[in-house]
Amino acid sequence: MSLIDRVKNILLTPKTEWNVIDNETATPQSLLTGYVVPLALIPAIAVFIGMGLMSTSVLGIKVGGNVTFGLAMAVSSFLNSILSFFIASYVIDALAPSFGSEKNINKSAQLVAYASTAMYIAGVFQILPSLSFLGILGLYAVYLFYLGLPILKKTPQDKVIVYMIVGAIVIFVISMVVGFILNRIVYGIVGNPYAVDVSDMLKGIKI
Repeated sequence: MSLIDRVKNILLTPKTEWNVIDNETATPQSLLTGYVVPLALIPAIAVFIGMGLMSTSVLGIKVGGNVTFGLAMAVSSFLNSILSFFIASYVIDALAPSFGSEKNINKSAQLVAYASTAMYIAGVFQILPSLSFLGILGLYAVYLFYLGLPILKKTPQDKVIVYMIVGAIVIFVISMVVGFILNRIVYGIVGNPYAVDVSDMLKGIKI
């Protein structure tokens, strides 16, 4: 199945597509090269355009228009997607027995990779800082995760919601922690052109 067809099917007809996926053979490595990497380029390229080529003003502060910083943040976004996919796959798999689910790293990797499709696609909104809030549409990934659990992980129906909530929190925290670390590295190498001293922000404000 082509990448485009898989993306379209998992987003539009997820209940049917999870059954198709369950009959496929995949590994974390094959999913990384064949699915995660291509889709991870979407938010990465959007970040580069938004932070490196575009320019706007947020609360009086110029954001964007710095090619070096935009490129560095794009690399950070790309690495975050890859590292988060691997870490989340193994953590979700390790948690499986606690929710009466099947421990199978290949199925866990499929679940994380394909459920994350919504987040990868929603990353396109980072092309404009003013539209970045629309990234919340990526929360559709939680619903995709919910639908995939009983099919891929054989999760009992009475434990699906709890596993979904825990899984969503785990994936979110992993992404935030990895992103924070990578961004700290970026700031250490190229600096943060948008860092503003609090005292500067207070200048001119009369109380």
